[in-house]
Amino acid sequence: MSDARDAHPLRSRRPGLSAGALIIAGVVLAAIGAIGAWLQHDAPGRSAQPRTEFTANNPPAGLPTALTTAQHLRWSRCSSPPTARTGYDCAAMKAPLDYRKPGGRTIDVALIRHKATGPNAQRLGSLVLNFGGPGVSGVSGLPERLNQYRPLLDRYDLVSFDPRGVGATIPVRCGKNAEDTGYDGADACAERSGALLPYVGTSHTARDLDLMRYLLGDERLHYFGVSYGTALGAVYAHLYPSHVGRLVLEASVDPTEDLNEEQVSQVKAVQAAFDRFAAHCAARIRHCPTGDGPEEAARRMTRLADRLEKTPAPAGGGRNLDADDLALTVSDYLDIGTDGWSPLAKALTALIDHNDGGPLSKGADDIGSADRATSPRDSSRAARIAITCADSSLRPGFERLDRDEARIKAASPVFGAAWSTGVYLCYDWPFDGERATLQVNANGAAPVLVVGGTGDPTTPYPGARHMARALGDGVGVLLTAEEEGHGTYPQNRCVAEAVDTYLRTGRAPAVGTVCRGSMS
Repeated sequence: MSDARDAHPLRSRRPGLSAGALIIAGVVLAAIGAIGAWLQHDAPGRSAQPRTEFTANNPPAGLPTALTTAQHLRWSRCSSPPTARTGYDCAAMKAPLDYRKPGGRTIDVALIRHKATGPNAQRLGSLVLNFGGPGVSGVSGLPERLNQYRPLLDRYDLVSFDPRGVGATIPVRCGKNAEDTGYDGADACAERSGALLPYVGTSHTARDLDLMRYLLGDERLHYFGVSYGTALGAVYAHLYPSHVGRLVLEASVDPTEDLNEEQVSQVKAVQAAFDRFAAHCAARIRHCPTGDGPEEAARRMTRLADRLEKTPAPAGGGRNLDADDLALTVSDYLDIGTDGWSPLAKALTALIDHNDGGPLSKGADDIGSADRATSPRDSSRAARIAITCADSSLRPGFERLDRDEARIKAASPVFGAAWSTGVYLCYDWPFDGERATLQVNANGAAPVLVVGGTGDPTTPYPGARHMARALGDGVGVLLTAEEEGHGTYPQNRCVAEAVDTYLRTGRAPAVGTVCRGSMS
């Protein structure tokens, strides 16, 4: 569910601290303090345009009225991020920390909204967006990515949020101290955030989505999830099939694979994408840095990785680029499809010929903040790991770890070594995860549109086919895009038209629809 570069772990120490000794009240108070700094009330004199507010009559079952009919979202001017200070509203939604104890302690979920710009009579409600990860802030992400979804603003309020463990919503801390946002291993997570870790998984966030739907005034949830966001949307559909409105799952994860199977599939897909780049480079780019084709490219990249393993290359700003960085940054370029091929060739030439890692690192940084489907660079590694390990029940022993590590290395000569450390992600995590694979069957739900790109290096295309099938007959509708890169909306015009039509009218494309693109 997570991008391999996002889940790239340190080999953590075994836990030595009991998380049960932590005091949950202190953690919740700290989270309330964090969201208090994020949210401020409207300045005097600010007025909103008159508009019709929607009201839902189907609150989530089993929650106290204090969280449902008695709760009203207080939208006010956003104080953070700076890009959201004009044109956006922010709010905090109270939700149970533990949905099994709905009358117990609550948390504040940070929300952001850009109101619809079209006539009131045409508004369809809210479209909730999740941009991937896990670990990506929707509060920061909506202003960064608004232009992508601007064509939908005439019909929808665009809404996003910080999922549990992320940003201002009970942020996970796994650093050297309580203020450190880095990742210092599972022991640090248990010590700093142990009282939160059992409650940051995708199923809890999906339940937050249903409470959010109700408080936004919608009888059914309209939702657009990208990459990891497809897992969240599919789990929601499984839990609340009768509340499914118009759901788009783009660049879908594979619900049939466990965490290690996902790593193998992904590393094969990113290697295949690199091979296509190498073939293009050899045929079309003068002085191609990867040689005369994929086989020569693999040899050159292996030699380059060996060199960087011994002596990392300077990358500017006091940074160095080592062998793992090489693999991860190259995969960033592949994520943006053919638009990334020429810049990648230039950056590799600078590294190979002049030992200058700056262009490769800077390009990957720029991609991270602008890419349409991958995680921004400011996303929390601690949150990614915490959410992934709350979801996954895999806790392999050392014999299995060695076997899985070797399997991933063998799957890709260029990327296998960097990806293989992902097997250690959750092996010493202090809490059990929910299950090996996602439960997404949503029989009885309205049609859910699943979009998959045949050249996707991060969420390989078979995952989209498996997701559409697993949602159930008559529910999952697969839209195929013959495109390179991770995510196809709105860059592929055919995909954009199909998705926008579905979100505006509820009409899904015909079964078997294929959009031509860069791989056609």
